[in-house]
Amino acid sequence: MAYEQITAVNQDGVLVLTLNRPDKLNAYTAQMGRELAQAFSQANDDDSVRAIVVTGAGRGFCAGADISGGAGSFGDDGGARLFGDRGASAGPEGRKDASFIEAMFESRKPSIAAINGPAVGVGITLALPMDIRIASADAKFGFVFARRGLTPEAGSAWFLPRIVGLPQALRWCYSGKVFGADEALRGGLVSEVVPAEQVLERAIAIAREIADECAPVSIALTRQLLWRFTGEPTPLGLIEIDSVLNRQLGAGPDVREGVAAFFEKRKPDFPGRVSTDMPAAFPWWTEADEARR
Repeated sequence: MAYEQITAVNQDGVLVLTLNRPDKLNAYTAQMGRELAQAFSQANDDDSVRAIVVTGAGRGFCAGADISGGAGSFGDDGGARLFGDRGASAGPEGRKDASFIEAMFESRKPSIAAINGPAVGVGITLALPMDIRIASADAKFGFVFARRGLTPEAGSAWFLPRIVGLPQALRWCYSGKVFGADEALRGGLVSEVVPAEQVLERAIAIAREIADECAPVSIALTRQLLWRFTGEPTPLGLIEIDSVLNRQLGAGPDVREGVAAFFEKRKPDFPGRVSTDMPAAFPWWTEADEARR
């Protein structure tokens, strides 16, 4: 698939997506969002993709929204063009197109943000639905919305407190300040800080460990269990689901291969494929989501 504002390269199972507007510090546009959504959605059923890394071209990750249109960029018409109107366009089968945030959240593949430079506004909120964030030592961050008369967007008021806790999320969003990688690390926004020239290499190494050592079906299920149940008040609903999933997985070939590899002291070669071998209990949340809609 050819893209204009991102690039996509499958590096032996690790899909590297690069935000590709380096002359604009990869400032976000609606087209970039659509391309990200498409890339994540297509990776779902591509069994050659085991993990996804997102980074930026040049010296920036994403400097925020492209506001070359001035304040009008955020009005009713401008905002729809910039961030997309979720559900505004229907696909060939009548299904409405997913936003890039929805595509990332629904992904069956783990994702890592390799934040190689400034990540401000939507430049950081687009990384929140990813599973792991690492940053270069000179990266800058900012939830600057209140300083522009806006509110946190792209679902970030849901994601950010789950990642860093409510007190830290409130402090960053209330101040709207730009802060460095060390503060991001202390606050839990990123898990590692490395020299700028090593950030992509480190992200790919993390992705490679997942791809080489773990069962794709197990990773897809684990990702959804952790994201969807982290805010539940009790573990009881989770216990009901994970017990069913493990009974179904236990009867399949991935568990046999995982145990055999352990005893034989070798790397596993899991036969299960995300495109065809998800257990019958997946997706368990569909009926509840439909009821809420």
